[in-house]
Amino acid sequence: MVVRRVVQAGVGRLADRQGTDGRARERRRPAPLGRRLRRPGRSVTPVPRFDTGAVRRYYDRHTARFLSWGQGGSVGAIHRAVWGPGVATREQAFRYVEDRIADQLPALASPDGSVTVIDLGCGVGATLCSLAERLPALRGLGVTLSPVQAQEAQARVERQGLVDRVRCIEGDFCDLSLDLSVPAPDRHPRVDLIYAIESFVHGTNPAFFFIQCARRLRPGGRVIICDDMLRPDGHAPGARRAIERFQRGWRINTLIDREELRKLAGGGGFAHESTIDLTPHLELRRPRDRGITFLANVVRWLPLDGPLGHLTGGAALGRCLQRGWIAYDLAHFRRRDD
Repeated sequence: MVVRRVVQAGVGRLADRQGTDGRARERRRPAPLGRRLRRPGRSVTPVPRFDTGAVRRYYDRHTARFLSWGQGGSVGAIHRAVWGPGVATREQAFRYVEDRIADQLPALASPDGSVTVIDLGCGVGATLCSLAERLPALRGLGVTLSPVQAQEAQARVERQGLVDRVRCIEGDFCDLSLDLSVPAPDRHPRVDLIYAIESFVHGTNPAFFFIQCARRLRPGGRVIICDDMLRPDGHAPGARRAIERFQRGWRINTLIDREELRKLAGGGGFAHESTIDLTPHLELRRPRDRGITFLANVVRWLPLDGPLGHLTGGAALGRCLQRGWIAYDLAHFRRRDD
């Protein structure tokens, strides 16, 4: 029954795209994958495949589903659960990356204990609000492309009584004209840490990401990126089809390897501190995942990128992670003093 409905939906969407003469409207085809995947050792700023409007529409369409159907919805988490050392519950798994961010804050705080952070790609504000609840002296700003997410994030800020210390706005973190003012008596307080959880890959210009961070961070401040990174085997011909489906389904622009990330960071004035591969701590073979993969394989040839792209893209990502074509990294960078 589910497959039948999916097929019917796909046929209906295909009919909607046809003109009055019965011919399908021309759709812009993406550049060949080989042009987008860069060889290790070459630092090339990727040409964005999806504009900010496409990424915005993706999250406007799916955020409610992610929160309702995703296992992290109860804590407002849209990112993945990480069953790292010491994790015993699902809530702890969804907060694992948040905990690693929190670990950095005491050393970055001012003598009075205050600390200022920016969340680039804040989703519905759950991580930022949780950090603010943990640390009463924390002030923070969250940025998301999606007006749906921005509205929900600011509502969360208000519900948790954090309006005087936390603000969430709609905006593109690659837009260098974006006002990233953190709520504070001083309109332009120093920023101690900027983090991006599963949002860096959506950015249209990774070099601008680091320029933006350098503009706001104090010398010695930190950038933490938790996201998918290409591995050397990801350049193999056998990996390309799965990576293509992942990029198309999840609206991925910046899929680069560790070396290129470090070069981009270095060019923006940052020194690499550490990188941890979190892939071994992900859940990749749950019955739920196998069911989604089965459905994705059934419908992937249908024109369903809109309603089901997140499923086909997620299934492709799972395969890439299992095969070692992509890894889920937690990378730390420090703004240089010069």
